[in-house]
Amino acid sequence: MQTLFEWDFKGEKNDKIVDEMIQRNVAEFAPGVEDCALVEKLVKGTVNHKKEIDPIIEKCAPEWPLEQVTAVDRNILRLGIFELMYGDYSEVPPKVAINEAIELAKTFGGESSARFVNGVLGTIYRELGEPLKEDSSENHKRQREDNEMKKAENEEK
Repeated sequence: MQTLFEWDFKGEKNDKIVDEMIQRNVAEFAPGVEDCALVEKLVKGTVNHKKEIDPIIEKCAPEWPLEQVTAVDRNILRLGIFELMYGDYSEVPPKVAINEAIELAKTFGGESSARFVNGVLGTIYRELGEPLKEDSSENHKRQREDNEMKKAENEEK
């Protein structure tokens, strides 16, 4: 989130600069973390899909023009939307992505940031058809599929 905030604040467009920001921020805010692949995936994915993500924010929060949304909230939303739309649900289920974004908003945003982020991401989640609504884990999903197969086999007998 720090890198996205900095990228947005500075108006950077250069991928090399984004790489430098990621490395510097990981070193500063997550010392000892050697593998920053997830950070790179999230930041670069969000930056690369900004043109698709920003209109979604505008659609889901029409009373708030994007340039009037605080930089913190705007980038938390971008990150959350990226995870909802382009993320791997086996790594981060949609509800977890929403909860993480809400926690970021509580920690770094203003007084109403968490409600705002929750409202926008909740709307997007519903419009996506509430993926994995009934599943809290991949293991649960596999177990349910196994049970359905056993039930079908028993019915055939």
